[in-house]
Amino acid sequence: MSVHKNAPRGAYRRPARRNAISDCPLTAAFAAVGGKWKLVILYWLAEGDLHFAGLRQRLAPISHKVLTEQLRELEADEIVDRVPTGKAPAPVMYRLTAYGRTLVPLVESVRAWGRGHIERMVSST
Repeated sequence: MSVHKNAPRGAYRRPARRNAISDCPLTAAFAAVGGKWKLVILYWLAEGDLHFAGLRQRLAPISHKVLTEQLRELEADEIVDRVPTGKAPAPVMYRLTAYGRTLVPLVESVRAWGRGHIERMVSST
């Protein structure tokens, strides 16, 4: 009886994900950085390279599975690099690619808007 084992998911490059609505820049942007966690992940990686546990600590309520999925999607879109630091079980570092760094102004704009929104909500109560 032969047992077929799959290689670890990080061992092979994943193809970039396809845009559900072709030629629509907003759906392309939302596919790449939309969702609950991706902008927050990008915010922390803009501060510097982090290993998985460091990211998970900063995103306290995120599950291991969801963080892994989000990082894989960002990696597939060439926004984040996964950098092994040695043989397993050495930690893997994550960092923004040069392309990913182009998102930093967007992340900062959303953060600034969010801060203003919080202040507006607090002052209106």
